[in-house]
Amino acid sequence: MISIGKASTEDIEAIQSVAEIAFPATYAEILSPGQQAYMMEWMYSETSLRRQMLDEGHIYYIARAESSVPVGYVSIQRQGSDLFHLQKIYVLPEWQGKQIGRRLFEQAIRAVKELHPAPCTVELNVNRSNPARGFYERIGMRVVREGDFPIGGGYYMNDYIMGIEV
Repeated sequence: MISIGKASTEDIEAIQSVAEIAFPATYAEILSPGQQAYMMEWMYSETSLRRQMLDEGHIYYIARAESSVPVGYVSIQRQGSDLFHLQKIYVLPEWQGKQIGRRLFEQAIRAVKELHPAPCTVELNVNRSNPARGFYERIGMRVVREGDFPIGGGYYMNDYIMGIEV
């Protein structure tokens, strides 16, 4: 049994515990170890996660196993009057293939609809070499554009931007 609940700053360590495993596993064949380390600090340090939640409007949800162990998370952020961005969605490798990613995505869409009942767009970035693109296509998202985005440290995110109307 998996439960999904809204996260707070009290859950930062839980998010980090999943990120420390899922992020490197996702990008081992895609990004250099240096870029992975840079991005982990940039996105998952306590300071960064606290800023995301308190100042930047990121809303996180955590999937937990029956034992209350965190196994995945998703975050959304409003980016315009009719635009939301799914910033992050990760599931521990040993829990992938068990519909947790789909359930986290569905939770994110429910949260968007609660915040914005009128029709709107949800977008996300996915690395152009990430096989997760297939997962996003299976749940109804489509590539709408692509871009190369500097993130600092001489690194870039080379992404597809995928979208879905909700």
